[in-house]
Amino acid sequence: MSKKLIKVISTVSLISLIALPNNIKAKSIKDFENEVAKYTSELQAKKDKIAKNDAEVAQIKKKISEIQSQIKNTKEEISSLESQIKKNNEEIAKKKEESKKIMKYFQVMNGENSYLEYVFDSTSITDMIYRISVVEQLTEYNQKMVKELTQLIEENKKQKSQLEQKRKELEGLQKSLIDQKEKIGIDTASIKAGMPGVEQQIKSAKEQVAYFKKLGCGENEDVAACSYRKLHNSGGSGGASLPSVNGFYRPIEYGYIVRGYTGCGTYLGFAGCTGHTGIDIGSSNKSINVYPIASGTVSATYHDPAGALVVKIRHNYNGRFIYSTYAHQRNFAVSTNQYVSHTTSIGQMGSTGNSSGPHLHLEVSTCDWKSDGGGCTWETYAKLNTRNPASYVNFPSRWSNR
Repeated sequence: MSKKLIKVISTVSLISLIALPNNIKAKSIKDFENEVAKYTSELQAKKDKIAKNDAEVAQIKKKISEIQSQIKNTKEEISSLESQIKKNNEEIAKKKEESKKIMKYFQVMNGENSYLEYVFDSTSITDMIYRISVVEQLTEYNQKMVKELTQLIEENKKQKSQLEQKRKELEGLQKSLIDQKEKIGIDTASIKAGMPGVEQQIKSAKEQVAYFKKLGCGENEDVAACSYRKLHNSGGSGGASLPSVNGFYRPIEYGYIVRGYTGCGTYLGFAGCTGHTGIDIGSSNKSINVYPIASGTVSATYHDPAGALVVKIRHNYNGRFIYSTYAHQRNFAVSTNQYVSHTTSIGQMGSTGNSSGPHLHLEVSTCDWKSDGGGCTWETYAKLNTRNPASYVNFPSRWSNR
């Protein structure tokens, strides 16, 4: 076999040691810079939308205040009308009572002589005519007053009904505006909740740009090819290998592989197959800090049945979730639902649970049996959904950087 062919085979073998995650297309510094611009634009759009929402809420609050004032005035008008209707009814009752007394003088046909007594008690013909006229005028006046008051009551009732309808319409409009304000508030809260993720994407992309520029990669050069070139030119030193490709980092600053990934294995009493569902990592520092392999959200922190301290993190990877698991830790430095970056310490390496010595057991999977919405049971997780962490993270046999 020629030396040239041996060199080609060696080169291919070395590339396989730093194999990138499945289905990741080549990326360059320019791609990362475009991501920075894209995420910065998205972040500004979110800020602009929040500002617009805040302006709309301010206008809605102003309208609600005006409507509340109108409702108050309308209620006062209704109350005033009710008082006026009550007063008019009392006046009608009074006028009717007066009319009854006056009518006593007109009930001659019924055999009553009150009217005759009143009339014939007059001292003269003129007085008699005057008395008859007074009785007639008083009766006519009272009847007119009762008619006018009755008409006024009807008008007041009609106006009250119109005001009641106006009040209901105003209250309905007020409720609609309050609902609209609440919806805008929910939208604003949702936007704000997503902003830390966008900010972290900007930060991560900027870090990638800075790192690859410092490494000496060309603007349009494939960073994977650049990382291989730097590794190859350095003579294959693990410490000189690229710590992160496309956002994945080693979980400890320096260390070595103790045991590799073989797939489905016996774990926590599950005997569906034998093997190893992750990789075991050791270090000369037996309590070295442990970090996430990428930014994400802590989905669980717990003690497994054997007593191992375990942290699980959910990552958004190419539009899908993947999960990383860190077991046998000495302690917890994070809590469930906490957002973490690759620089956040999640604890320290330890030997808790079923362990023969301090090390970190790292798993990567496409679903999670421990989290709500994780998408699988323990059995399907172990049999079908774990992945070799080395498919995502560049693991030389030893390394001295992340």
